[in-house]
Amino acid sequence: MTTPRPIADLTADEARRIALRAQGFLGAPDRRSGVRGILRHLGAIQLDTISVLARSHELVPYARLGAVGRKTVEDAYWQDAHSFEYWSHAACILPIEEWPHFAFRRRAYRNRPHWNHELPDGAYDQVIKQLRSEGPLTATELGGAKRTSDWWDWSGSKVAVERALMYGEVVCVERRGWKRLYDLAERAVPEELLHDELDDTECLRRLVSLAGRSLGVGTRADIADYHRLKGEQVDAVIADSGLVPVSVEGWGKPAWADPAALETTPRGRHRTTLLSPFDSLIWERARTERIFGFTHRLEAYVPKQKRVYGYFAMPVLAGGHLVGRVDPAREGRTLVAKQVTLDGPKAVPAVAQALAEAATWVDCTNVRVERVDAPELREPLAKELARLLG
Repeated sequence: MTTPRPIADLTADEARRIALRAQGFLGAPDRRSGVRGILRHLGAIQLDTISVLARSHELVPYARLGAVGRKTVEDAYWQDAHSFEYWSHAACILPIEEWPHFAFRRRAYRNRPHWNHELPDGAYDQVIKQLRSEGPLTATELGGAKRTSDWWDWSGSKVAVERALMYGEVVCVERRGWKRLYDLAERAVPEELLHDELDDTECLRRLVSLAGRSLGVGTRADIADYHRLKGEQVDAVIADSGLVPVSVEGWGKPAWADPAALETTPRGRHRTTLLSPFDSLIWERARTERIFGFTHRLEAYVPKQKRVYGYFAMPVLAGGHLVGRVDPAREGRTLVAKQVTLDGPKAVPAVAQALAEAATWVDCTNVRVERVDAPELREPLAKELARLLG
């Protein structure tokens, strides 16, 4: 693909600020639209099983809006058929209005020749029949999620309902205690959206446009990664996506921007907050390194003795930069900072603020700092936390 001539040359700092504003971290958030506004703005909010302070899909709106109630977050996602869960960047919560634009992926799953789990004869029809008469239901209610205690050893009904989810005949309408609650798409998706009429090109054009808007500015790889598209899929539609070619200082690769992001200079208040490692601001390592000069890796699946920053190290965003990391835990009403990594003494007030706010959000009255990478900063951090928590 021949990249068109850039219409604008951005400095690295301009690109960083555009990305922050696009992701909801620069300028006043639209509190009237709340969590649902955040979901529409980002286009996808990743789900993950790990819960330390809270689950990642709760941490994402918290990072932008502050101490919004956790029940408020769940209700905003699942009430009134506002969203659905599907495969985007990973397993994600998606705005319900984007259902038609994932038709290309549903078709691809229906045509997929090989699967990790064999579908037992009759299991698919039985699951659909049961959901039609009894739904919504969890996998346990459908006949059991697993055959044995091994996590991968799914029961026939679990294989069937997950296949139906990927095909688009079934929808996850809620998470209950982290279990998916399944219902038929014909009941869960508004009638005007329940179709696969859009061809692949139309679907891809929309998702590329959405990714560009949510990123503000990004390379081909950034845009493809947002909804896990292939590079050639992006190439096929980007010229008609509404995004415009730009160059960014130091990026070394062509980039594309949302034209609306170029119209005004990003200004306003920066959020200071802990970030989920699965937050869309930082979920792609190469982009995070390019924009923030910050290397981050989730170490939850790294053997304990090989971890550098901790099990669920959460980057700290302050002043539009990533200034440290905190590996948190909870003991009763104490938020425990098991390991804190600081980008120098200037990061102390910001990290303390992020910790104090997070503690209040999860109903903790105290913060205990255990290990700080620079031991001389442990006492200043503890003093600042004591001041903030009163």
